[in-house]
Amino acid sequence: MEFELSPRTIALRDRLEAFVAECVEPATAVYQQQIEESGDPHFHPPVMEELKAEARARELWNLFLHDATLGTGLTTLEYAPLCEIMGRVPLLAEATNCSAPDTGNMEILARFGTPLQDEQFLHPLLAGEIRSCFAMTEPWYASSDATNIRSRIERDGDGYVINGHKWWTSGAASTRCKVAVFLGVSDPDADPYRRQSMILVPMDAPGVTVVRDLPVFGHHDVAGHCETLWENVRVPKEYLLGNEGDGFAIAQARLGPGRIHHCMRAIGMAEKALALMCARAQMRIAFGEHLADNDVVQDRVAQSRIEIEQARLLVMKAAWMIDTVGTKNARFEIAAIKVVAARLATTVIDRAIQLFGAAGLSDDWPLAAMYRHARTLHFVDGPDEVHLRQIGRRELRGYEGFRS
Repeated sequence: MEFELSPRTIALRDRLEAFVAECVEPATAVYQQQIEESGDPHFHPPVMEELKAEARARELWNLFLHDATLGTGLTTLEYAPLCEIMGRVPLLAEATNCSAPDTGNMEILARFGTPLQDEQFLHPLLAGEIRSCFAMTEPWYASSDATNIRSRIERDGDGYVINGHKWWTSGAASTRCKVAVFLGVSDPDADPYRRQSMILVPMDAPGVTVVRDLPVFGHHDVAGHCETLWENVRVPKEYLLGNEGDGFAIAQARLGPGRIHHCMRAIGMAEKALALMCARAQMRIAFGEHLADNDVVQDRVAQSRIEIEQARLLVMKAAWMIDTVGTKNARFEIAAIKVVAARLATTVIDRAIQLFGAAGLSDDWPLAAMYRHARTLHFVDGPDEVHLRQIGRRELRGYEGFRS
């Protein structure tokens, strides 16, 4: 396994860091001010469009996309250090058109989309003109097992009729969200993994209702995590992704790369939390000594550094495997990093909050917002327990001969 950064990645990393320092960090306060002045937590600040234009001018656009005709053509391993920077700087992902859930939706459209679907949805997404959402999770069924999905996609003449109740439809609160990638049952009598289909649904189609935005620990995200209703929604048959029954397979193809992107950003968040913790420890004096001179603080800093390095190596291994043997053959490594990265970010950020004292709980520092996001990573793209179950089963399979 070779993890040395390619010259292309080093050049892009340096340009990305310069973009952050020169443009993104100065725009962060403006971004927040524009939202607050609008009175709408889902307002799209004009400064973001300025950042996107600058990112395109600097050729820092669609960095995540492996297809060189549509994006940069970076491998997963090459993208990893760039995505880590996005975890440290929250606005950077959207500014470079690398935000979830758009990235996953663009990847499946690039892989499974038709020329019509590309023209109507993929190209506007690639250009950053619109945003999208992913409608899979349902409130009344354990959606960690996608075979539980109950929403329906039924053929009717020249189109499909969609009915369902979803939630955590991330991105749906944005006025710029124009299309949903919807997973539902098209054949309830088929094999459990062939019952589902995936279809594109315009958000302005009659019957689509955004019921509410779900707060995360009392906070509303700009793009939202919404409860949505889909009542007798009609879409043309041309909006089906792939063939009927392909939904589960397409969902898995989408979630694999998406999981590793979350992990890369989680490491970036942990790095930022550790940097804040170290700076705070050197600045603060309690009981006659700098916090940095306290043995407990030194231990927590050391543990954090060790854990970050371990997680990064595991992420790089998984990225290397995706590039060399494919997502399917790297599924156990992806499952492992999904658990490790979420734990890492949550743990290191929690340590930083503890060192900051009550200030760490406030919005005066980014730690509280970082913790909210890190804690959600234990559920995003499958809860930790599902990934641990998958890994445990594989390990135990080799010892079945010991059963009596």
